[in-house]
Amino acid sequence: MPVTVLVGMQWGDEGKGKIVDLISEDQDIIARYQGGANAGHTVVIDGKQYILHLIPSGILREGKKCIIGPGVVVDPAAFLAEIEELKNAGIDVNGRITISPKAHCILPVNKILDKANEDRKSQKKIGTTGKGIGPTYSDKALRLGIPFAFFLDNTKLEAALAASLERKNSIIENFYSGEPLDIKSVIRDAKEVAKDVIPFIEDTSQILADAISDGKRVLCEGAQGTMLDIDHGTYPYVTSSNTVSGGACTGLGIPPKKIDHVIGVIKAYTTRVGEGPFPTELEDETGNLLQGEGAEFGATTGRARRCGWFDAVVAKYAVRVNGIDEIVLTKLDVLDSFKTLKVCVAYDLDGKRIESIPDNISVLERVKPIYEELDGWDSKTKGATSFEELPQKARDYIAFLEKISGAPIKIISTGPGREATVIR
Repeated sequence: MPVTVLVGMQWGDEGKGKIVDLISEDQDIIARYQGGANAGHTVVIDGKQYILHLIPSGILREGKKCIIGPGVVVDPAAFLAEIEELKNAGIDVNGRITISPKAHCILPVNKILDKANEDRKSQKKIGTTGKGIGPTYSDKALRLGIPFAFFLDNTKLEAALAASLERKNSIIENFYSGEPLDIKSVIRDAKEVAKDVIPFIEDTSQILADAISDGKRVLCEGAQGTMLDIDHGTYPYVTSSNTVSGGACTGLGIPPKKIDHVIGVIKAYTTRVGEGPFPTELEDETGNLLQGEGAEFGATTGRARRCGWFDAVVAKYAVRVNGIDEIVLTKLDVLDSFKTLKVCVAYDLDGKRIESIPDNISVLERVKPIYEELDGWDSKTKGATSFEELPQKARDYIAFLEKISGAPIKIISTGPGREATVIR
């Protein structure tokens, strides 16, 4: 299977970082297709924790090539800082990381605008990370963006930055009553950072085409999750790009017929960061217990995640829109202390039972979960490495999730470490 796409099935934070690291062992190239440094992938190897925000987790596997595709937006300063952190941790990155010249640059002013917009009293809170992701995608759509190709041409870079800053300064002054940025200093800083970024810029589309033609194995990695997709998620409480499997085609330039396999990653319960509808949210002691046992705090922001029971309606939707062939179930061990578990099998919408996510996704703000109750196992699964090690009731829970989600669960994560994994 030369091309595999790995996607999150919920609202992000499903544990994709560990799974990308795990699967990368059998891959040649790991390619990121959307998002920016708002993602937080945590990987634990031999007790040591690595937190990555932009660079694919495959970088932790020796000799693997990592690509940041055209669909990603990149903060050059954050990218270089992450490179430095990897070097300091003893990870060899030389010749192993490539940025597409078509990927767009996050400017410091975009982070200013991101935060200013979120802080507006009249603005509905979305819960962005303030990393400038949304404004950068907006610039791209408005043809005011700065693709990394411009870093290779000072004339184009200066002209594009001047045009962009002129517009943004007007917004900062007249809409947010802020202080405008000095255009000359922004251009000077951009030229300075360009010197360090240019060595990483290559034609990633051709690299991928050649690799696929040669039969090499490519893993396409997304950020966030299905329910945060800008077209298919809980709009407007979404990210600014296509998180679903189709985003791998547009975000990397890979033809759809070249994709052989889609893997979905989902937690054994549900979490969400930021605002927006969350049908199974638990605002009680059970929710607090899930949050504490699961260490549910963002790797990028440190924000506490909202927690709730497994939502099978969301899982079925993710299987459908992504074409998921198999599921990775993460954080099973977080449920070890529960005597009883609940799974949302349908929603009650004004007295009517619905079993699928409606086209009018805003109705999720009104639905009430319909639960099926299952026995918990109230015993240890943490660190298990074989299916036979799992308590029978844990196996029953997995079988129930498989049946109701509509795809087989092939991998089960039983802890943060690379080795705490069950492969069926």
